[in-house]
Amino acid sequence: QVQLVESGGGLVQAGGSLRLSCAASGRTFSSYAMGWFRQAPGKEREFVGGISWSGGSIYYADSVKGRFTISRDNAKNTVYLQMNSLKPEDTAVYYCAARVVIRSEYVPSSSREYDTWGQGTQVTVSS
Repeated sequence: QVQLVESGGGLVQAGGSLRLSCAASGRTFSSYAMGWFRQAPGKEREFVGGISWSGGSIYYADSVKGRFTISRDNAKNTVYLQMNSLKPEDTAVYYCAARVVIRSEYVPSSSREYDTWGQGTQVTVSS
């Protein structure tokens, strides 16, 4: 099982950009579909987007489509979330999550389907 560590969060003005990274331990990173979630104070955790083990399938929530980009580098055991045109409503703790997949491009959008979670990184967008 992998362990996940997010980094790259911080404070940014509206319209700015941040890139989050999620580094995974273990040698089987390419066996995992990866998801990004976020949770704002007083709200439920929500799906931001996800990427298949190969990188060939990528999905985004409507709220971030066109602004956020997910990518992964299996050689570096890392998945990225590039966030552009940030809005105050993007303020949240961002989590990456992993789910084992076997020869499938499946990417879950439900948090219940993910096996492993990082500790989260805070993103704050000021207006």
